[in-house]
Amino acid sequence: MKALVIATLALLGCGSINAAEIDQNLIKQGEYLARAGDCVACHTAKDGKPFAGGLPMETPIGTIYSTNITPDKTGLGDYSLEDFDKAVRHGVAKNGSTLYPAMPYPSYASVTETDMNALYAYFMHGVAPVAQANKASDIPWPLSMRWPLAGWRWMFAPAVADYKAPPGEDAVVSRGAYLVEGLGHCGACHTPRALTMQEKSLNAGEGSAFLSGSAPLEGWIAKSLRGDHKDGLGSWSEEQLVQFLKTGRSDRSAVFGGMSDVVTHSMQYMTDNDLTAIARYLKSLPANDPNDQPHQYDKQVAQALWNGDDSKPGASVYIDNCAACHRTDGHGYTKVFPALAGNPVLQSQDPTSLIHIVLKGGTLPATHTAPSTFTMPGFAWRLSDQEVADVVSFIATSWGNKGGPVKASDVMAVREDYLRTTSSDDKGETTTH
Repeated sequence: MKALVIATLALLGCGSINAAEIDQNLIKQGEYLARAGDCVACHTAKDGKPFAGGLPMETPIGTIYSTNITPDKTGLGDYSLEDFDKAVRHGVAKNGSTLYPAMPYPSYASVTETDMNALYAYFMHGVAPVAQANKASDIPWPLSMRWPLAGWRWMFAPAVADYKAPPGEDAVVSRGAYLVEGLGHCGACHTPRALTMQEKSLNAGEGSAFLSGSAPLEGWIAKSLRGDHKDGLGSWSEEQLVQFLKTGRSDRSAVFGGMSDVVTHSMQYMTDNDLTAIARYLKSLPANDPNDQPHQYDKQVAQALWNGDDSKPGASVYIDNCAACHRTDGHGYTKVFPALAGNPVLQSQDPTSLIHIVLKGGTLPATHTAPSTFTMPGFAWRLSDQEVADVVSFIATSWGNKGGPVKASDVMAVREDYLRTTSSDDKGETTTH
């Protein structure tokens, strides 16, 4: 790293005009990389200033708050490049304490020194300083003690080293691997974690758990990104994936939950070449189930609804609340209201995401290439736990979908979590009977 810093400083000292050009190019590159890492999503509180921190993040041991990473003295103002690198890639703050692994430094360990230099230039010279002190974590003692985190880091964080592509690997796939495994830290959400909270795999070479889907996180399930047809990306084309990442919608599905922020703040700004690299890399991941088969559409439910037969539990709730947008045949309207038939989210045996979106609703984000937004209203105020269970069971088992039945108690648990984490302005009236 010292050699890189010296070389950079030497370049910046070659002349005032040339130095300014190099500096601005470096800052611009760093901004792009910060977009790729979606730094703003975690380090910006609701209605807060960019990168000033303060966003609450719930963990199994309590709530932590993201830190100020602007160049103000309350943030990164006195961080050297070496300090910055230690925090981002090594997980060690300037004061020597280990960061909570909510900061995905195990993924960032493979970010190259060249990219770290650009990121540092951006955060020090391209971000507006904000004077905002960091908020202390709401974690009870003794779990609030930091020293055990050093042991966790020693046991589970990989050695810091620039990403190197495997010999003979396609250059596009390698670029995708670098973005997905490193800066994009996709595994932080899409890879299951062990009881000790480390990701079970940090890259494709560490086993089939990598990107195989997670347990519920803030009320949402991060789906599998592997090659399974049932609940992964096996039936998606590379082009559909690029479109989904760039616009938040495709003829396969639409974004919701935390992925909406990823598209809004990160993916829509990526180049087509990088989006293609990400998609091609994800499509290279094999399925975990060797017997997995593509979705086969079953028209029996659609025919019954066309004939006025709503005797199947949940059918009448679906007709009254959902069919206008998602249609009685479950096909929806391409890139506007997502299809339910064959949708990977509906093939999961864990209905958390589906229950959550029925209760809370969702909005397709506006992007540069798809500026229209479409909103699904939440039904927490209108439908009881049993009605939500009935309609979720209906769509999860209709049109050839292979999801499982849902109980009212499942809905009650998600509703309680939703009410606990949602501001009073967003809740509206609810019914649970």
